[in-house]
Amino acid sequence: MKISQAFKFEAAHRLPNVPETHRCSRLHGHSYRVEVQLEGPVDPHTGFVADFFDIEECFAGVLEALDHRCLNDVEGLENPTAENIAIWIWDRLGSRLHQLSAIRVYETADCWAEYQGR
Repeated sequence: MKISQAFKFEAAHRLPNVPETHRCSRLHGHSYRVEVQLEGPVDPHTGFVADFFDIEECFAGVLEALDHRCLNDVEGLENPTAENIAIWIWDRLGSRLHQLSAIRVYETADCWAEYQGR
């Protein structure tokens, strides 16, 4: 069984490793959407793969670190591409959410990166 919970945050960033002529080299912002996906058996007693409230509690620190920030200033996100943000989130949740199977980061409704661990 797979379950997913979505979170949203607002943040600014610029991509330091693209040419100066690339529009993403300039500071700009996104309304990010993050989906945290877990996979595992349904517990016969609770009926859950995991409790959504537990996922929300685990994600709270990530949200605090990213929401209304300049992502380039967040340690480990000096090059804050959607791909790197997904890896960064995985690295912070993986030890707490043992059934974590994917992190999906949307920069826009049409552009996203998905990370399924190493």
